[in-house]
Amino acid sequence: MTGIALSSTLFHLQIVKLSNSMVFDLDLIKKLYSEMPAKVDDARKTLGRPLTLAEKILYAHLWNGVDVKEYERGKAYVDFAPDRVAMQDATAQMALLQFDTTGRKTVAVPSTVHCDHLIVAKVEGKADLNKAVTDNEEVYNFLASISNKYGIGFWKPGAGIIHQVVLENYAFPGGMMIGTDSHTVNAGGLGMIAIGVGGADACDVMAGLSWELLMPKLIGVKLTGKLNGWTSAKDVILKVAGILTVKGGTNAIVEYFGEGAQSMSCTGKGTICNMGAEIGATTSTFGYDESMSRYLKATGRAAVAEAADKIKECLTGDAEVYANPEKYFDRVIEINLSELEPHLNGPFTPDLATPISQMKEAAAKNGWPTKIEVGLIGSCTNSSYEDISRAVSLAKQVKAKGLKLKSEFTITPGSEQVRYTIERDGFLNVFEEIGATVFANACGPCIGMWDRMGAEKQEKNTIVHSFNRNFAKRADGNPNTMAFVASPELVTALAIAGDLNFNPLTDTLTNDKGEQVKLDPPNGDELPVKGFAVEDAGYQAPAEDGSKVQVAVKADSKRLQLLYPFAAWEGTDLKGLKLLIKAKGKCTTDHISMAGPWLKFRGHLDNISNNLLIGATNFFNEKTDNVKNQLTGEYGTVPNTQRAYKAAGIGTIVVGDENYGEGSSREHAAMEPRHLGVRVVMVKSFARIHETNLKKQGMLALTFANKEDYEKIQEDDAIDVIGLTNFTPGKPLQVVLNHKDGSSETIIANHSYNEQQIEWFKAGGALNVIRSQFAK
Repeated sequence: MTGIALSSTLFHLQIVKLSNSMVFDLDLIKKLYSEMPAKVDDARKTLGRPLTLAEKILYAHLWNGVDVKEYERGKAYVDFAPDRVAMQDATAQMALLQFDTTGRKTVAVPSTVHCDHLIVAKVEGKADLNKAVTDNEEVYNFLASISNKYGIGFWKPGAGIIHQVVLENYAFPGGMMIGTDSHTVNAGGLGMIAIGVGGADACDVMAGLSWELLMPKLIGVKLTGKLNGWTSAKDVILKVAGILTVKGGTNAIVEYFGEGAQSMSCTGKGTICNMGAEIGATTSTFGYDESMSRYLKATGRAAVAEAADKIKECLTGDAEVYANPEKYFDRVIEINLSELEPHLNGPFTPDLATPISQMKEAAAKNGWPTKIEVGLIGSCTNSSYEDISRAVSLAKQVKAKGLKLKSEFTITPGSEQVRYTIERDGFLNVFEEIGATVFANACGPCIGMWDRMGAEKQEKNTIVHSFNRNFAKRADGNPNTMAFVASPELVTALAIAGDLNFNPLTDTLTNDKGEQVKLDPPNGDELPVKGFAVEDAGYQAPAEDGSKVQVAVKADSKRLQLLYPFAAWEGTDLKGLKLLIKAKGKCTTDHISMAGPWLKFRGHLDNISNNLLIGATNFFNEKTDNVKNQLTGEYGTVPNTQRAYKAAGIGTIVVGDENYGEGSSREHAAMEPRHLGVRVVMVKSFARIHETNLKKQGMLALTFANKEDYEKIQEDDAIDVIGLTNFTPGKPLQVVLNHKDGSSETIIANHSYNEQQIEWFKAGGALNVIRSQFAK
């Protein structure tokens, strides 16, 4: 595969050749660092105690005028001033369509767009990239032009996955950023507070407004010992996921510390922080250390490392905190890296953690297919130079020991810089010699953009990958594909063996001479010995003056659609709402607004709304995309049923189970129901980002005061929400269930709206509030 230079004439912006002398935002970073010691000292004195790293960064980023005081964790909403915003192409479309309506001339903070989500993995990198450029020309042109207009840095298709590119170019110790992707948290590997948000939040910050966050709880993870042999940083987060589960980190920042943390590479830290999204954490982070300094210097940012060195005591937790963590964290977990075993997590959920030594027993007990069809390494979670170099050390043993790959094997580089460097160092040749396929520098299979041959047959099968999520249908659209998450090196070993039962720590393989051979433990370089290299990193700088740039959206476009304000609240209680669906069990944003083939409609709200809740299981018939239309008594798809209610002017309610809306940050999962006329989402509990997204869009997000009341919701209910005329923070609402038999019962619904969020609801959405401010 060649680099990212494309023959298409799509992009006409200024192409910037990145070099080791180019550092983004250096003045911003120096200004933050010059002010940070005084802000940290002020917070420490005011609170009267030592501070965690997370607290230092949070207090250093309080919005101007916000009081320095002890905010109650998990209860208090606080306004912050993030340093930057990052958007991937699938979510950037809607975020920038919203920003385009604010009336601003340029973004208020440094912002970037990264084209990584719309590239389908099918053949190999170069062919797949060229096809994506042709298929998505309209969207790429839109993103390039609107970025040019509003002063946004643009990373064109092929440049790499947003989180890898951010780590290589923008992340810095002690900074705060938000990104329109749940795995923005990856930047915690460089000591940031980096948080995934919806596009409406990004719009606020780009418009120069404060960003509101529930003051997170603090979870401390003390790492002792040192990784060795087959164990990698990935196994740390796989272990943590098993401990905390997919919602154990909700509304919390996970802070890693200890000798084990300092012994790991910066990109290894990034891997751990990246998958913190799978435990529901607000974000995860590590204190600044030598590994971060080495990475900054290797990626051309020695000036940032030098500046960080001068205030390094502000860029890690206070010594007293780490000496007595139980006094300062809400929960403390301790993991001995020297004793940690490689893990395989899954299938169907990233928190089902199984040590490799127990997988044979677990597979037999659960009836999991043990033949591995495909092994996939890369993704935003594990595509660093270190990851690839450790995997290639195993790939080299295939030829050297007379073995053959027993499974298909794919590699997805995280950025053009990594891809170019591993090609220079001969790694790609090694992979190709054993029959592996190198995909484009993009998300690909990790987000369902994998055109996998035979997936439509929906056969039961097993794959292993180094990605972060493994929900049903996530990778290939097949609900019967059992995906297990592991480190790149373990995935490589399992692809060589072709067997889920294979334990490379103890087991042998039969080579072409009939001999029993054992794989040597992986080894690799933290950073390239010859340094990173790249011809064209794929960055395009915006125009210095974008006032004359035209952003064209065709009226008949199937991919893009200009936005119009949602209607304001009518000022009355909501009565006569029809039940659209009572979702049973896990209902992630993938279930609410699927990715894969639907990604192409991310800029067209009406078209993408045709996937609304099509993956959710209906409590009453155990089917997906099949609900009762109360107007006709017939069953139909969720989107068509909801469109019928909208046409009749009838509002609806969606009822859900625990951790509703976990997974990707996609705000489409909130905008689609809003667009089609859903008024209320009432669940047992919400995932953090999704709840915020619903509030931003003017939706009513409620939780059952008594979770058992979920059982009282009947299929033919008409539902009233009472108390909205006195909607105030902390005051529950009444929900009246009017049953088909004429009876009714009243249940209590809680909410977490503060005064500002109530104004969003009344105005019909946060964007309407912003628009009114700039119209003054």
